[in-house]
Amino acid sequence: MDTILIVDDNQAVCSALSLMLELNGFKTLTCFSPEEALGLVAEQEIALVIQDMNFTQDTTSGEEGKRLFYDIRASQPQLPIILLTAWTQLELAVELVKEGAADYMGKPWDDDKLLNSVNNLISLHALSRQNSQLARSEHQRMSAIKDADLCGIVFGSGAMQRCIDLALQIAKSDVSVLITGPNGAGKDKLADILYANSPLKHKPFIKVNIGALPMELLEAELFGAEAGAFTGANKARIGRFEAADGGTLFLDEIGNLPLSGQVKLLRVLQTGEFERLGSHQTRKVKVRVISATNADLAEDIASGRFREDLFYRLNVIELALPPLNQRQDDILPLVNHFIGQDFSLSKPTQQALVSYPWPGNVRELENACKRAVILAASPMLTMADFGLKPVSGLNPVSGAPSTSSVSAPSPVESQQAQEQRQNTRFAEQEAETDRAPTVDSASRGEPTGADIELALAEHNGVIARVAKSLGLSRQALYRRMEKFGIEK
Repeated sequence: MDTILIVDDNQAVCSALSLMLELNGFKTLTCFSPEEALGLVAEQEIALVIQDMNFTQDTTSGEEGKRLFYDIRASQPQLPIILLTAWTQLELAVELVKEGAADYMGKPWDDDKLLNSVNNLISLHALSRQNSQLARSEHQRMSAIKDADLCGIVFGSGAMQRCIDLALQIAKSDVSVLITGPNGAGKDKLADILYANSPLKHKPFIKVNIGALPMELLEAELFGAEAGAFTGANKARIGRFEAADGGTLFLDEIGNLPLSGQVKLLRVLQTGEFERLGSHQTRKVKVRVISATNADLAEDIASGRFREDLFYRLNVIELALPPLNQRQDDILPLVNHFIGQDFSLSKPTQQALVSYPWPGNVRELENACKRAVILAASPMLTMADFGLKPVSGLNPVSGAPSTSSVSAPSPVESQQAQEQRQNTRFAEQEAETDRAPTVDSASRGEPTGADIELALAEHNGVIARVAKSLGLSRQALYRRMEKFGIEK
């Protein structure tokens, strides 16, 4: 409940205002002199002040109220103040309003007008305080980021900002962190940030891609092996845990770790103890483990492919990295970073880059930028340089807006784009009555089941005409009809 301070030397005025405001859900405090008012403002949480302009009998100059106004402003610059007086001095009112007085009313006042002013001013004051708090928080956050080592990461989205803020917050601890997200989204960059801003940043940082290690050598790579432990092991070798002792170990693609390795990993996470392959000597290390995966570990646990107890050991804190298509504000900053200062982007190219879903995430975007720089005919990069093609804004059959604005980039093309090119080749080999469609299918967008049914109705079920109108070969049309369960 908001508290309103009423300052007036007339007790009847204070009582009338208090009754009116309390009936409308406000708490009130009253006092009769500027000195009392300043004491209450200093001690209480006040949302708004209603003050008289004269407090001494037979005084009408308004100087007392003016002094009180400036004194309150000095201690509470944002506190809204309504000036209330029986003596309306226009020049003084204008002066104080310019200095920040929220409103100025004469006596007798209009209850509805005064109440409306109170409600508006308290709402604005609450919003102003909230904005100030947000500004302070933003300043503190930016100061923390300014002092942090971001390892060259480039971003512009709020989603990535929140992810980095959390990474910087937990970097100071030594708990295990699980980074989740799709391939190519930048999980290794987050691991770098966690290490670079941790107390262990001067200690070893060992990275292991579990998915790239042969299964038969995985345990030896992680925990080491004695000479003769397996064919070709001519001398003893330390594992990655020993190499990272006292520092940080990053286990990428942790979902690919076999169950036998999971048991040993669980033990070393719990106790720091392990044995090299082919040895019975127990060794002990102290390592902070950061792991990453693109797999759904909850599903792997349910199917028995991943140990639940290991999951909770790894996942003390989870950093969930969203795919690039969920943080579109990162796309153009990343592109500008990848292409460098010698190249720029046309407006349509910028729109196309942001519209494309980038299923390969940042890795795909980086490759597309490398391609564009190599193939560019001028410093102004176009969609063609990135291998992007504009798609018609309207569906050719239904007239509805298309769901995508650009086709897949080359050389890494989607399965749909490859199939569309294959359909075109099939169409070129058909009989004269079934020639390839006149409009390249890649420029139309994939037809839906509703599009096919509408085209069948419009062309009386003549497959050759339907296929041509949709930009497909007959074989491709039949496949889609079978996919959508459409009968001729």
